[in-house]
Amino acid sequence: MRRRFLTGRVSLDFSHTGGDGDWAVWEILHTPADLAHWLGVILSVDDVAVGPGDLAAMRPVRMAIAVGARSLAAGGSVSAADVAVLNAAATVPPLVPQLTPSTPGVSFAAPTAPAALSTLARDAIDLFGGPLAGRIRVCAAADCGLLLVDTSRPGRRRWCSMQRCGNLAKVRGHRQRVPS
Repeated sequence: MRRRFLTGRVSLDFSHTGGDGDWAVWEILHTPADLAHWLGVILSVDDVAVGPGDLAAMRPVRMAIAVGARSLAAGGSVSAADVAVLNAAATVPPLVPQLTPSTPGVSFAAPTAPAALSTLARDAIDLFGGPLAGRIRVCAAADCGLLLVDTSRPGRRRWCSMQRCGNLAKVRGHRQRVPS
C-alpha cells in the first residue's frame, strides 16, 4: 500500500488512515502490525514497537486530529475534548531522533507507538495552535474530502493533489468549455 499524496503535515497524513463513523470504510489499521507499518510510513521510522493496547490508544488521537482539523477547515475551533486528547498524548516523550556515524540520515532511538503518537499529537498541536491553522482545507473535489494544509503563497490551494483531484477538476472544466 502506498499513500497517494502528502498533506503537508504528518498529523493530517495520519488522520487519513481511517476512523470511526463515516470514516470506518477507509480504515486500514486493523492490527498492531498495520499500525507499526503506517506509523513507519508516515513518520519515516523503521521498526516501531507496537503492543496490543496501542491500537486502542491510537484511535482517540487520530479522531481528535481528524475532527479538529475538519472543524478548523470549516471555520470553527477544536473542541475541548479533542484538545484534552491531544494534550494527553503529547505528554508522553516523543520519538527521539539520532545520528548514526555508520548510516547517513536520521534514525530514531527505540521507536514505540506511544512515542510516535506523541510526535503526531505534538505536530497537530503545533498546526492547530499556529499560523497555519487557518490554512487547513478539505479537498474541493466532490469525490475526495481529504485534508490538506495550504502552504501556497496566495493561500488559494483547493485540491489535495494537483496530480489527481486538481487535474481531474481541470479536465472536467475543459470538457465543459470545449464542445465535443
